[in-house]
Amino acid sequence: MTPARRIVIVGGGTAGWLAANMLAQRWPDVTVTLIETPDIPTIGVGEGSTPTLRRFFETMGIAEAEWMPRCNATYKASIRFSGWSPQGPADYAHPFTTQVDLHTTDAFINNCRNRRMGRDVPTAPDRFLLNGALAATGKAPVAPANFPFRMAYGYHFDAALLGLFLREQAVARGVVHRAGRVVDAQVTPAGDVSSVITDDGETIPGDLFVDCSGFAGLLIRGKLKVGFESFRDNLFNDSAVVLPTPMDRPPPVETLATALSNGWCWSIPLTNRFGNGYVYSSDHLSADAAEAELRAHLGLGEDAPAARHLRFNVGQLQRHWAGNVLAVGLSQGFIEPLEATALHLVLGTVEMFMNDYERGDFTPRHAGDFNTRIRDRIERVRDYIVAHYKLNTRDDTDYWRQNRANTHLSAPLRHILDVWYRRAALSDALQRQNSLSHFGTESWHCLFAGYGAFPAATGPGGVDVDFHAAQGVDAFLHGCSLNFPDHADVLASMTKKAHATC
Repeated sequence: MTPARRIVIVGGGTAGWLAANMLAQRWPDVTVTLIETPDIPTIGVGEGSTPTLRRFFETMGIAEAEWMPRCNATYKASIRFSGWSPQGPADYAHPFTTQVDLHTTDAFINNCRNRRMGRDVPTAPDRFLLNGALAATGKAPVAPANFPFRMAYGYHFDAALLGLFLREQAVARGVVHRAGRVVDAQVTPAGDVSSVITDDGETIPGDLFVDCSGFAGLLIRGKLKVGFESFRDNLFNDSAVVLPTPMDRPPPVETLATALSNGWCWSIPLTNRFGNGYVYSSDHLSADAAEAELRAHLGLGEDAPAARHLRFNVGQLQRHWAGNVLAVGLSQGFIEPLEATALHLVLGTVEMFMNDYERGDFTPRHAGDFNTRIRDRIERVRDYIVAHYKLNTRDDTDYWRQNRANTHLSAPLRHILDVWYRRAALSDALQRQNSLSHFGTESWHCLFAGYGAFPAATGPGGVDVDFHAAQGVDAFLHGCSLNFPDHADVLASMTKKAHATC
């Protein structure tokens, strides 16, 4: 069999245009039409990604010099957390792991094991991982041609500009762009969508539909009545207030996530500004109080720009693929942006769908298996985010105390916490879970060690060795970092070349 001849994507934005590019590249003989409401405001204050986005651009054959200057993008080697665990380190970094780290990860895990056994050894994640060393020295994670290891990194970018760039790329690949607002859809007796209807009365038929209509889920929830499972018992935050601030220094190579009174603030460096946002729980803080706290945190005066307020529902669909409709992006669910997993889940959803659709001879034969796996993937990402709150040691507000006391934890997360505090092998436990999350052994060790979340000491145990010192990790990472250029220099050179070709 062949793919559906007509694929209709309802909704644009980053998610819609990522899906359009992937579908058009995979099935070039299929007509892909994207219908986008032209007057929907975009936030555009700054967004971060995981290394998955780099793989997308490589697959599409799009060079960084082509898209990054257009989107005010910078490199992202790490996420730094500040103020989450006052009883542990003041802050810690979670760098993206690279091939180079194969030489140092064992030292990190062994030191964490010895720390759990009561030995006083260093366990700061960024002291063991190359991207941590690069972030500390303001270097771009872009390896020279003769560097024999593959680097992993993400990006910071203006999401509104990235959506526009991806639209140009998709249209160049043959995607049909239609401006209009979808207001209804026709559904067959078998439960498939046959067409969508725009506000000017036009009917647009299709064989396969991708719902990128945001939280509304116009097709998947509105017409097919697929249920939604809330994560509110696990994750309290449901609101955000966002504000840009000027770029007053060379852009850092990491995102900053700072704990505030009833949530946390992101600070994302773009080439032209910082994108900042306060993610908080409306049950614990009003919108006005959240804005005031964000302004104070950023040191903004009365002449600062107006803030934007957002509300969101944390959770996921009971089915992400129903009939001939696939939900992608906010329509399929949302997990707060603490570890920048939004685009990672978008790309993973579309790629997994295309594989299963082809595997089922372009029928929904494997929709059940797909739904099980994508739901599990999202739940495991949720678990990793929940652990940030469960492990906090703040005691300044009810919000943080209630997060720490929260007992609404999944069985897999309970098992991970139990294994860690029993001093058992975390790597073995994660392998037994067969988790689809991209948060593996190194990431979980970064979280526990970064928080200083170790079992209470019962006396010295383990091997009396500091593997960081014994294996010369500092010297090794310093030597590796000498191969990498200054972040600001790379961005300036990229921008200069982009202007020269205009």
